[in-house]
Amino acid sequence: MLDYHLHLWPHEERDPSLSIEQLAAYCERARAAGVVEVAVTEHLFRFSQARPLIKDLFEAEDAELRRSMRDYWDYHARNDLDAYVECGLEAKAAGLPVVLGLEVDYYRGRMDEVSMLLAGYPFDVLLGSVHWIGAWRFDDIGDEVSMREWSVRDVDSCWDAYADAIEELAVSEACDVIAHPDLIKAAGHQRSSPEEWWDRMAEVIAGSNMSAELSSAGWRKPVGEQYPAQPLLVRLAAKGVPITTASDAHRVDHVADRADELRSLLASIGVHELTAFRQRVPHRIPLGTIEKERA
Repeated sequence: MLDYHLHLWPHEERDPSLSIEQLAAYCERARAAGVVEVAVTEHLFRFSQARPLIKDLFEAEDAELRRSMRDYWDYHARNDLDAYVECGLEAKAAGLPVVLGLEVDYYRGRMDEVSMLLAGYPFDVLLGSVHWIGAWRFDDIGDEVSMREWSVRDVDSCWDAYADAIEELAVSEACDVIAHPDLIKAAGHQRSSPEEWWDRMAEVIAGSNMSAELSSAGWRKPVGEQYPAQPLLVRLAAKGVPITTASDAHRVDHVADRADELRSLLASIGVHELTAFRQRVPHRIPLGTIEKERA
């Protein structure tokens, strides 16, 4: 298996001490679970180099949400992207089974600017993710302002807005993998009739030449299931969309979380290989090979 979505510090921490020792602990935890390679993929928004991307981005939004988002960014966007990259490269040079990545958050209308910012960095894989609709952080379970919005918005319309954002992200070609493809369900608010939505998302992702992530993180959220839901995963597999696997861990004890269950889920729908990356070039890894390396 692979764990292609790992963070180096929890959301509540904003001044991390990056170290190769932390990555070594992640790799050891992953190896014990049969994971042969990990990708370190911290959020782009947590680095000061991303600050120019949000200038005026939320000016037309609700004042309370705008204020909440501004506070969120002021808290997080304070780390140095170059230091992060250096730590990842050091881990690779030391022989750890690490690839250097980033979780690239969606910025409406500004994905070209994102690509320009990241073009000079030696990333192996870029995850594309949507965590907010306008200034609304719909999956920020611990934020009262964000969660209150679910009581005043139409749930189906929220899912549609999320799909629109995923579509723009996919068309931009800024990233290699769609992370947690149905993250909009994280707080437990499900679409009334999801079949057409699943069909749409499968078409969008299949048409983008991107991979899709199968993540155990949803089992740790109110929704209580993996991302994506099995019907969407089946649709993606049927269209030949390459798959990565991930825990979306923010601390060592979540690394490779429920990897065996992800493995069984893939086997149940006839997926026999995963996609790994080097210098943003995908290559396939047969699951049989991964199981042999685990043994």
